[in-house]
Amino acid sequence: MVRLLVKKQLMEVFKGYLYNTKKNKARSRFSIVAWFLLFAFLMIVILGGLFTIMALNLCKGLSSADVSWLYFSIMSCLALVLGAFGSVFTTYAGLYLAKDNDLLLSMPIPVRDIITARLANVYIMGAMYSGVVMIPTIAVYWAVADNSFSAIICGIILALIVSVIVLVLSCLLGWVVAKISKKVKNKSAITVIASLAFISLHYYRYGKISAMIQDLLMDAAVYGVKIKESAHWIYTFGSIGEGNWVSTIIVIAIVAAALVITCRVIARGFLSMATSSGAVKKTVYVEKRAKERSAFRALVGKEFNRFTSSASYMLNCGLGILFIVIAAVAVLWKGGMVVEMLDLLAADFRPGMTGILFVTILMLLASMNDMSAPAVSLEGKSIWIPQSLPVEPKTVLRAKAMAHLLLGGIPMLLAILSVVIVLKASALESILIVLVSITFTLFSVAGNSFLGIKLANIHWTNEIVPIKQGGAVALSLFGVWIVALVFGGLFMWFAYKIGVVAYLAIWTAVFASGTWALMHWLD
Repeated sequence: MVRLLVKKQLMEVFKGYLYNTKKNKARSRFSIVAWFLLFAFLMIVILGGLFTIMALNLCKGLSSADVSWLYFSIMSCLALVLGAFGSVFTTYAGLYLAKDNDLLLSMPIPVRDIITARLANVYIMGAMYSGVVMIPTIAVYWAVADNSFSAIICGIILALIVSVIVLVLSCLLGWVVAKISKKVKNKSAITVIASLAFISLHYYRYGKISAMIQDLLMDAAVYGVKIKESAHWIYTFGSIGEGNWVSTIIVIAIVAAALVITCRVIARGFLSMATSSGAVKKTVYVEKRAKERSAFRALVGKEFNRFTSSASYMLNCGLGILFIVIAAVAVLWKGGMVVEMLDLLAADFRPGMTGILFVTILMLLASMNDMSAPAVSLEGKSIWIPQSLPVEPKTVLRAKAMAHLLLGGIPMLLAILSVVIVLKASALESILIVLVSITFTLFSVAGNSFLGIKLANIHWTNEIVPIKQGGAVALSLFGVWIVALVFGGLFMWFAYKIGVVAYLAIWTAVFASGTWALMHWLD
């Protein structure tokens, strides 16, 4: 039974590789093999290759300084981070709050078998992510520094210890996430905030890691002595990879105890966590006057609610909102220095190019806002509801476009006003910069709506299909890129000869006429 449950769990994890949600049928054998080969290529060649290069750089310097234990400590720490974050949401969704908990618990299946299978699934996923780091780490050490019997056996044991620690950390973090999700009303907002925080941490970490490694390699011996004196447990853990049997036995005992405690705690609290419905806030009915809204405003509100209720929708189709706001702040903070530098360059190269470059960059950032592209497709099989409402069809489509315009247009207006403040251009040029940005935003909204209708896909079983895999979303993204690059490229190529004011006026007319034509078709 445990084997069947583990197989079921793994099939759920890799469902996208086995089942075509767009066509609502199983993939062919060739397609399944191709998808898994692609997955193996990304995990082994891309990720594994990156960590192999990192391991080579670290191992040569640290082993020559006789602090190989520090090498294993650093790489094991990376493996723990990657493994824990890679499997924490598997733990949250697959162990504590799985959708089939009620179904499995109603069957004559022992609870311990369900827990064992779910823990096995979490362990496999965590071991897969941590193994991407640990396998290159150990192999590089064997090839570069030491391949004795003790080093080989203890290296393998270290990789297993790391995978078990990942399991324990994943269970702990997954429990925290599950507890929070039970208390929080708007889970989509929490998911978006957590995802953005992780992305920010990811880029910050990789921006600093190169300098930290160079600094460490330059004074490896000094850092090694300090760490060994102040944090001896780091030395104990890292020395396992060197073949230290005493450290290996000590760490195995500690990790085994932590694993037993974790399993016992999960066994005791699994039923209460799996069957709880979360905190339900009691509300008392209070009579109040309802606010009447027009059909258009009600439909726009529906689109806003649809957008904010889906973390996938916000992250994949609205990330440009955040980046444009960040760009607006960055322009006000450091834009003056950039403007001075570009103005000096443009004086003899392309007069007036500074404003064009700023607008082009904002256009590229705006490409990440494509809410109206999948808006029609997201109606899915419920599309008959807006079609049966006592409103004109164009009102429904305009409401979808208006939601996109408000979500993407307000940040764009703030950013372009920041650019105008920093540029300190003439009044006419400043007005045209604002106008070309506004008309571009209108044009992109109308173009997204056009593509969303022409390439609508209402036959899906997972909303991620129209949001991330739909043709309308892909074409809108690349289409806006092309428009932005043509806008900036033509000026840099030859249009600078007619002057910035004339160039902006022409593009304002182009965007305005294009918007009118698309909206006329939409109506």
